[in-house]
Amino acid sequence: MYGITIDIAHEIGKQTSLPVELVPFKTAGATVDAVKTGDIDLVFVAIDPVRGADISYTPVYIQIEGAYMVKTASPLKDNEEVDVTGNEIVVGKGSAYDLYLTREIKNATLLQAASSQAIVDDFMSGQGNVAAGVKQQLESDAKRYEGLRMLPGRFMVINQAIGIPKAHSGYESTTAYLSNVISELKQSGFIADAMKRHNIQGAKVAE
Repeated sequence: MYGITIDIAHEIGKQTSLPVELVPFKTAGATVDAVKTGDIDLVFVAIDPVRGADISYTPVYIQIEGAYMVKTASPLKDNEEVDVTGNEIVVGKGSAYDLYLTREIKNATLLQAASSQAIVDDFMSGQGNVAAGVKQQLESDAKRYEGLRMLPGRFMVINQAIGIPKAHSGYESTTAYLSNVISELKQSGFIADAMKRHNIQGAKVAE
């Protein structure tokens, strides 16, 4: 496994002299479920008020854009046209943008794909007329499939942080410690260097 979160996890292990066991999950929802059951010690996840009931967050270390994708023939031209009765938006179940759109969308209908990776497959099979997700991932999918285009701009900013299960004793002190680590990694250029190393586009280091 590789990526910014992997680099940060190993850096935390290095600074604390603790062993690091990486536990991959197929969906964001499954990750949050593991937090609730106490099966994991730390989680790299998008901040959301709903998740905040069970998770204590560090400061944001990276910001990612959430965007919409439609088929080329779609009459939709901008984000403001999406939340209209009759539109169906495909989202990854339990993802940050699923939670956000569940709160914000008033007229359109949300269709939950099994995971963020399954969004485009569902969309291409005829489900929905709008796909919502991480801008970078959708842009990559739009290049792989013919007849797709992105709507300009973004509908949200996804704030990534480290989450500490509130079910764990001493989570406040753990959050405080990791908050300092994240601040140091941002200031030192560690996060920016990791983004370059892993060719992360469509995101920025949080201030």
